[in-house]
Amino acid sequence: MKKSLIYTKGGDKGTTSLVGGTRVSKTHIRLESYGTIDELNSHIGWLICVIEEVESVDVLSFIQNKLFDIGSYLATETESMPPRERPVISDDSIQKIEQEIDRLDSELPPLKRFILPGGSEVGARAHICRTICRRAERTVYRVADEYPVDQSVLSYLNRLSDYFFVLARRESNKRGKEIYWEQ
Repeated sequence: MKKSLIYTKGGDKGTTSLVGGTRVSKTHIRLESYGTIDELNSHIGWLICVIEEVESVDVLSFIQNKLFDIGSYLATETESMPPRERPVISDDSIQKIEQEIDRLDSELPPLKRFILPGGSEVGARAHICRTICRRAERTVYRVADEYPVDQSVLSYLNRLSDYFFVLARRESNKRGKEIYWEQ
């Protein structure tokens, strides 16, 4: 079997192909959206390297796979696709994240002040994931301003940033301390 080429030179002039074949500028909002999803996925991989709880690693691995699904979907010309029979992200996947938020939050003291990112290395990495996730959500909304986007993708990203917030809180409480905004 012949090895596939890593480089094709097809993008040397500032364009690339969407799934479906249409060539678009590398500054196209779709590329920005799935590039940000890819960036989040990479940071989750970095977070997994330092998190110790097996259950959290399993959830983060699940999230990585779902983000790959979302990135693939965003790289596809949705405007020429027939309406999907199933959402990109299932209700069960969203509920899994909600249940994990509830589980982590049940271990935390009530939140009475604003928190600054940090408190522990693991907590800081989770805060980075949270902020990249928020940027990804904003970018996907910009895509949705111009192209059809499955609502499940938007709901999942919104829930996911909440998950990273409570994960950061839990890890900072467990390994260090939360840092509060001094007003």
